[in-house]
Amino acid sequence: MGKAYLVLANGNVFEGISFGAEGNTAGELVFTTSVVGYIETLTDPTYAGQIIVQTFPLIGNYGIIESDFESENCYAAGFVVREYCDKPSNFRCEKSLDEFMKQRGIVGICGIDTREITKIIRENGVMKAKIVTDLANVDSVVEDFDYSNLAQSVGLRDPYVVSAEGEEKYKVALIDCGAKKSQILNLAKHGMSVNVFPYNVKAEDILNGGFDGVVISNGPGNPNDYSEIVNEIKKLIDKKPLFGIGLGHQLLALAFGGKVEKILYGHRGGNQPVKDLKNGKVTMTTQNHNFVVDAESVKDVGGELRLVNINDNTCEGIDYAQHKALSVQHHPEANNGLRDSEENPYIRFTKLMGGAR
Repeated sequence: MGKAYLVLANGNVFEGISFGAEGNTAGELVFTTSVVGYIETLTDPTYAGQIIVQTFPLIGNYGIIESDFESENCYAAGFVVREYCDKPSNFRCEKSLDEFMKQRGIVGICGIDTREITKIIRENGVMKAKIVTDLANVDSVVEDFDYSNLAQSVGLRDPYVVSAEGEEKYKVALIDCGAKKSQILNLAKHGMSVNVFPYNVKAEDILNGGFDGVVISNGPGNPNDYSEIVNEIKKLIDKKPLFGIGLGHQLLALAFGGKVEKILYGHRGGNQPVKDLKNGKVTMTTQNHNFVVDAESVKDVGGELRLVNINDNTCEGIDYAQHKALSVQHHPEANNGLRDSEENPYIRFTKLMGGAR
């Protein structure tokens, strides 16, 4: 482990220690407030192109457990931690975080003040950054990064099917814009046979497939860049019950003619409080996004604001009752509570398709 530097586009430079893969990397600097779950974070396709700052100070203490992966690959551009634990202790541990990052080519830096970095992001917003081993390599830190094709970079190429757990009650199509494994498995747990399609699937192929409903998955990037996906979703409205999650929530709003805007530093982590306006219940949710839906922009098409983030009052979920569609910004498979309640979005989706769970 040698010296490394985190260089921000605003000119701030932090000196630390290199770990993981050797070399330099560039990306969009973001922070996540999760205390645990760094395995899921590193393998979540939604983090494609991003350098991730962990606000929790000790990372790596339970090592790497492959069964917790959210995808087969790792798309993070880099990893920033205060203290890296090089001696993990957990009965499920298969390798150290450092070994994993070396194998997957993820450049990391530790031993720096992550609290200060988080404050900078909160005050100035997410920004471009680089992790380098030599300060002579920072000239292009403010270069443009192309985030327009991230769904293409993380999405699958060939369709596949995940069978329902137990009795198959519904057959659904999932448009994979960067879907998490746990998201697909939770659909299966609720009696759905999940036919996973690439992000560029045509609406006609779905409409001819005999599906009971359609799920638009989470994923990375700016939803306003995905006009081709949005155009196909438009063709599905009023034809099939629709369920959008994360990026899918934003794409569904755009398909209904709504607006999606970028916020300063986004919501990332497992402690985002979301309130259900129908019953007043609050759930701590897991999220990973930098764009939010303007709920007012879908009112004219029957979009009703259902869920709000208590911290900043941004939109977290919309019901399109007259169109048999719903969407949520958070990741419902990773929430605390609501697993078997009527407010669970997966159960609400089954009702749109014609019945209880």
